[in-house]
Amino acid sequence: MSRTLDDWLAHCERLHPKTIDMTLARVVELRDRLGLKFETPVVMVAGTNGKGSTCAMLESIALQAGYRVGLYIKPHLVHFQERCRVGGAPVAAESLLPFFEAVEAARGELTLSYFEFTTLAIMLRLAAEPLDLVILEVGLGGRLDAVNAIDADCAVITSIDLDHTEYLGPDRESVGREKAGIMRAGRTVVVSDPVPPDSLAARAAELGADLRQLGRDFSYSGDRQQWQWTGRSKRFSGLAYPALRGVNQLLNAAGVLAVFEALYERLPISAQAVRSGLALVELPGRFQVLAGQPALVLDVAHNPHAVAALAQNLDQMGFFPRTHVVFGAMADKDLAAIFQRMAPLVDAWHFCDLPIPRAASAEALRQQFESLREQGQLKTPAPLLLQTHADPQAALAAAAAAADPADRILVFGSFFTVGGVLKNGVPRLQAH
Repeated sequence: MSRTLDDWLAHCERLHPKTIDMTLARVVELRDRLGLKFETPVVMVAGTNGKGSTCAMLESIALQAGYRVGLYIKPHLVHFQERCRVGGAPVAAESLLPFFEAVEAARGELTLSYFEFTTLAIMLRLAAEPLDLVILEVGLGGRLDAVNAIDADCAVITSIDLDHTEYLGPDRESVGREKAGIMRAGRTVVVSDPVPPDSLAARAAELGADLRQLGRDFSYSGDRQQWQWTGRSKRFSGLAYPALRGVNQLLNAAGVLAVFEALYERLPISAQAVRSGLALVELPGRFQVLAGQPALVLDVAHNPHAVAALAQNLDQMGFFPRTHVVFGAMADKDLAAIFQRMAPLVDAWHFCDLPIPRAASAEALRQQFESLREQGQLKTPAPLLLQTHADPQAALAAAAAAADPADRILVFGSFFTVGGVLKNGVPRLQAH
């Protein structure tokens, strides 16, 4: 029986009793059964925050240099096929079907998780392309993530912070050890966290990996107009700032240039490709500011570290009379820390339900916010509006109806929150 992509995704959701089952054994066995391997340089990107931006900049610069690039990035905002990009664009959904069939035929008795099955199918799809560069974004952690069944020519580890502590450990050193699992002996690892946990350098030394650390092996500086980057043997100057907004994008861009320096003999990159790639890079949902009345900001920040950067970015936007927020998140996130950081900036909260069992309900979010406020843990402006809604689009509609033209609306939290307001296209708000 022929299956559509939606049929295959539903099949993948039913196969394994656990949503997250941390092991590499099943994926490694399937990799070998399928003969999955890449003949072209592979860059693997792990970290708590900044992975998506790093992948997008790697892709954009390589495309501007004339290379054919394959990218596995996740999760998607609206359509599953956004996760698999070739030549700078998502592949057609139908083109993935033979590779889902191949994984199904090879798995036999193995009960793969949704993430394992879909990761194998996408990597098979990329391996079938004549590519010059493959970029793979790690999902959860690194050491036991399904992507880590592939040996990367260059590993990138972006900022490290606490997230998924039940799987990755209770502190940055523990999280760092899990992320360090993507390193390979004798190969390059770029660390763009300015204050990395010691566990990263320790693992690199243990393996004999070529560690390239921000502040030691490469650095950047700049003024309000331009910036420059210096590595071990190369230098780029007179660079425009990346098109991606946000206070941490230079950290990510600096790590990206360190990757291209490490791969220069196999993938030479010109200064013009760097300039064009940074100027043209796009990544929906990462401090994405959409013009309109009111202004609309989309951001998938969903842990305290990312939310701190979001708050700083909002502060640098200038003055807005009121800020309205649409917020939905998974129940296992550090919601108290998120609320504490954002509460002083927000005049109206529109909490929303999300279509996934792991999500906190809109009412649960409202109750936790109210409880923290009653305990004196939140600083909030007055008056303050708190509302609950059935989905992100309903929440956005209510926020837009209550907003004045000079206000701003922020949609943030889970990918399901931002994706929920994008599923019918990019909203263009026009207040009365």
